[in-house]
Amino acid sequence: MDDTRLLTEDVLQAVHLPLWFHRSRDNKIQTIDRPCRYIPADSEELYEDTDRFQYYRSEEISILSDKDNLPEHIAIIMDGNGRWAKKRNLPRTMGHKAGVETIRKVIKEADRIGIKYITLYAFSTENWRRPEEEVTALMKLLVQYLKSEVKELHKNDVVLRVLGEIDKLPKECEREIKEAIELTKNNKGLILNIAFNYGGRDEIVRAIRLIAEEYKDNNINIEDINNELVNNYLYTKDSPDPDLIIRPSGEQRLSNFLLWQCAYSEFWYSNVCWPDFTELDLQKAIYDYQNRDRRFGGV
Repeated sequence: MDDTRLLTEDVLQAVHLPLWFHRSRDNKIQTIDRPCRYIPADSEELYEDTDRFQYYRSEEISILSDKDNLPEHIAIIMDGNGRWAKKRNLPRTMGHKAGVETIRKVIKEADRIGIKYITLYAFSTENWRRPEEEVTALMKLLVQYLKSEVKELHKNDVVLRVLGEIDKLPKECEREIKEAIELTKNNKGLILNIAFNYGGRDEIVRAIRLIAEEYKDNNINIEDINNELVNNYLYTKDSPDPDLIIRPSGEQRLSNFLLWQCAYSEFWYSNVCWPDFTELDLQKAIYDYQNRDRRFGGV
């Protein structure tokens, strides 16, 4: 891989990379692998990446070095909506609304890059403990999102699936979810899993109960129970395990997300709150993933 990579795509807002950037006289933004104390001969501006930098629009942007080494499945814990709102003296619900805009951008970018599966952690089984006003707002946001986005998702050949106990949601939410799933079920493009009223432990307990019922009914034997069988009783039975799990906002924990499936996932954390998460943040996470050595317990 060349030491200098041309950034491509219509940008930009902010980038968070372990690189230096310079903008040459021909208006191209380029990266330099290692810190340097000089300004390149053709450069007008130089930026050290100590945090996140705003910069100019370039015709193209892509930091991905290997299009043949993309994660098949990316899962994202969409964290930081409340902190984003608090920092701006806004209600927490405004943070969640801003987070919906980020969902649109990330799905579009993931599809453009060639990611096959995206799983978004939207509402956990523990989130019912939040203030009633916030929970009600989240339910309304889900309905609004599905009503406003499902036709566009369908147009773009996206398959929508929901992980979690949807029968325990308000009836309007349940109805919109089922209609969206039905509309998109035969599409052939990106698979979008939305984890809503989802908990990793609950998912495993549910699988155990279903397997126990099968055993009680003499449909399976004890010897039949293995990893593959358990996988078939999880919400994610039709998706591969996530290759990459992303969590913005600075927190570094799973929060009861995909506990069975994350056994060999790579993790990527960012201090950026979810509403500020950009297409380039997604690219950086993938770039870091591409530079890791995945051994799956081997040498």
